[in-house]
Amino acid sequence: MKNPIYNYLKEKGEATPHEIAEQTGFSRQYVQRKLAELIDAKQVIKLGKPPLVFYQFVESSVHVNEEQVSEADQHFLKQHFVEVTEDGRLLEGLEGFAHWCQKRKLPLVKTISEYRQTLEKYNQFVDKEGFINGTEKIKTTKGIDQLHLDALFYLDFYAIERFGKTLMGQLLHFAKQGQNKKLSLRLIQISAGKINRLIEILNVEAVGFIPPTIRRDVQFMSMLEKNLQVNVPKVKLIKVKGEIVVPQKALSKIEDRILNARRSIVTSESRSYNSILLIDDAVGSGATLNETAGKLKIRGVAKAVFGVAITGSFKGFEVISEA
Repeated sequence: MKNPIYNYLKEKGEATPHEIAEQTGFSRQYVQRKLAELIDAKQVIKLGKPPLVFYQFVESSVHVNEEQVSEADQHFLKQHFVEVTEDGRLLEGLEGFAHWCQKRKLPLVKTISEYRQTLEKYNQFVDKEGFINGTEKIKTTKGIDQLHLDALFYLDFYAIERFGKTLMGQLLHFAKQGQNKKLSLRLIQISAGKINRLIEILNVEAVGFIPPTIRRDVQFMSMLEKNLQVNVPKVKLIKVKGEIVVPQKALSKIEDRILNARRSIVTSESRSYNSILLIDDAVGSGATLNETAGKLKIRGVAKAVFGVAITGSFKGFEVISEA
């Protein structure tokens, strides 16, 4: 038998904790504890921010027969798939994939097999350390006449054919667009070990974080710089703005992106290093990282500059406008 708080929300649709406590006679502490349990069970979602917070009953539309799916496939999906629903729920693994399939009226087991095959095709670009080397991609990107980066790496592709955004692509998209601290911290936790490993492999002496352009209450790159624990100095990079702010993702031509990056990122760094690793969230053209690398070299801040992004595009020049 469901508890009275669940029954009340099912009947009313949504309510505040104060209303639930008043109508059920339970203490606010008890109500909050039970609401947290209902959220974990994916029977209730939390809407709004303090002081105006509502809890809403959700009827699960995902029907999964776990016996159909092997344990190996379930484990694989847990490692590689998340889905964000239209009402803002994060569904992981098998549940998320089943939701994705149901929306498209696709057979679950067959589509899991196809998803695994697709990821295997993309995994051929991942080296033994878990990095995707995007150096050749940026070398062949038309419009980038002078390559300043010594090498460029991604932790994952932003999206793949047919199935859309990868796990890291999904987390990055909704962490930034939804200004979601929880998703941001989860993505940072996934990325931290790899970035520190790259620092070790490349033997870099300092890191620099590409500053964001668009003002947000929750800045993913600021959170990454704050929460990523590195044992090397940080080079200060500054985003300067004209009268009208023009974000990179608003520009569709590579030439415009290069000019935007060249004129909007500066550094007052006076120290010099043999090598620096520049860190960004997503790379489409590579213009920002490449132009920043050029500025650091011209100013004598670094002899070698490498770049790494949480996600990157698979093709040559691709505008990742969503991130």
